[in-house]
Amino acid sequence: MTRVLVVDDEPNIVLSLEFLMEQAGFEVTTAEDGETALRLIDEGAPDLVLLDISLPGIGGFEVLERLRSDPAHRHLSIIMLTAHGREVEREKGLALGADDYITKPFSTRTLVDKVRALLDGGT
Repeated sequence: MTRVLVVDDEPNIVLSLEFLMEQAGFEVTTAEDGETALRLIDEGAPDLVLLDISLPGIGGFEVLERLRSDPAHRHLSIIMLTAHGREVEREKGLALGADDYITKPFSTRTLVDKVRALLDGGT
């Protein structure tokens, strides 16, 4: 089964993303901060990470940088999530190696479609 890691510090968003991804047929693991996310990925990399930018401790951009600089996780599919729709943040996330970028609030159908497209090898 395809595994998705949801990384967000807002419990309501984690619950809704977890439900949405499970309904779409994915096995879901969650983390509420960057440290936990990195530990879970090291223990067994998921197929895709939904990564919030604003996290306590290690932020989403730093988690992204660490994963992209690690040969073991360089090709992990990562979609950045943010409440900040500013173009500069989108550009930074993509420049650091994010596969896609979604601004909250987001369409559930759009998110599932983007996840499926990435996992199927598309963009």
